[in-house]
Amino acid sequence: MSPKDTIDDSSRTKPVDKILLGPGPTNIDERVKMALSREPMSHLDPDFFIILDNISELLRKIFQTENSTTFAISGTGSSGMEMSMANILEENDRILVLKNGVFGERMSDVASRYGADIIEMNVDWGKSFNQEDVIKKIKSISNLKAVSIVHAETSTGILQDLNYIGEYLKNTDIIFIVDTVTSLSGVEIQTDDWGIDVCYSGTQKCLSVPPGLSPITFSDKALKKIKRRNTKIPSWYLDLNMLMNYWGSERIYHHTAPVNMLFALHEGLKICHEEGLQNRFTRHKENGDYFDLKLQEMGIMPFVDKTKYGSLPMLKSIFIPQGIDDSSFRKNLLSKHNIEIGGGLGHTKGKIWRIGIMGYNSRKELIDNLFNVLGPYIV
Repeated sequence: MSPKDTIDDSSRTKPVDKILLGPGPTNIDERVKMALSREPMSHLDPDFFIILDNISELLRKIFQTENSTTFAISGTGSSGMEMSMANILEENDRILVLKNGVFGERMSDVASRYGADIIEMNVDWGKSFNQEDVIKKIKSISNLKAVSIVHAETSTGILQDLNYIGEYLKNTDIIFIVDTVTSLSGVEIQTDDWGIDVCYSGTQKCLSVPPGLSPITFSDKALKKIKRRNTKIPSWYLDLNMLMNYWGSERIYHHTAPVNMLFALHEGLKICHEEGLQNRFTRHKENGDYFDLKLQEMGIMPFVDKTKYGSLPMLKSIFIPQGIDDSSFRKNLLSKHNIEIGGGLGHTKGKIWRIGIMGYNSRKELIDNLFNVLGPYIV
């Protein structure tokens, strides 16, 4: 190799640490960083199996469930959605998908790829579903196999109530699938009491662990549905039966687990439980309310009408103030102030910002810092 072919690193600069106030990922605790940087070990090491068991037990507490089948998938939150549909649905199975944002739409898309018979129920973005209306819809559909809904719609900032829907579905054979990617450990999620059969999440939101894993839990009712399948689960990588041979007592090799990501999740879950789940919920609520107060003081309109609908405490959607160009402003915010916020998705692109105050980043000083930076730009 000649000198001119060598790589010149002199022009490269070390990446600057950013304040991640977008819809995820978040900044992370030093303890999580240390766990992530540990020397790897074999995914078949008996010492590693102890960590897997601890992760499952800690996740059961966060999901508020007794489900034995509770673990973390190798993949982001979208892999949890994919796994739910791949294992529960067979071709022509009828599923009701509730859509009020991007991730409800994605549920419908994923279900369609497994040949499901999809029935959709829609409300406008920025609104939540009336549970009684949903139950009426469910009762009107014959041979319904599953219902899927997003608990915390990341594209809008809506928080969806689930308790009455779940209570009704408990007494049926219908599987209740719930996306809690943004809400897990930030607001109450009572998997068992609310009758949720498949509940999945992601690590990069309120758990404040880097993206790459999807916590998930399956009820006994869901497991029975899977065992009664007439066809093989179409995804090899996300086949629950095969994965539980690894996460369960048999410890049969399936794929190489991302050991360092699981170290990080283990540490993040320990931090969560040291704080206490109810204390964590309270912190997110108080900081969410504080954000709303600052928003009101500055005269910026929220996208979600908090007086009518549930508003997420950890993910805020706000109308872009008049006279501000979305793209250039966010680029300037990132380059000059090292602060990231998210733009709108779908038809809200260029109209709203999505601001995350999740997990490690749910702190008043970060909220104050953001509004101090925003202040001079708001007319």
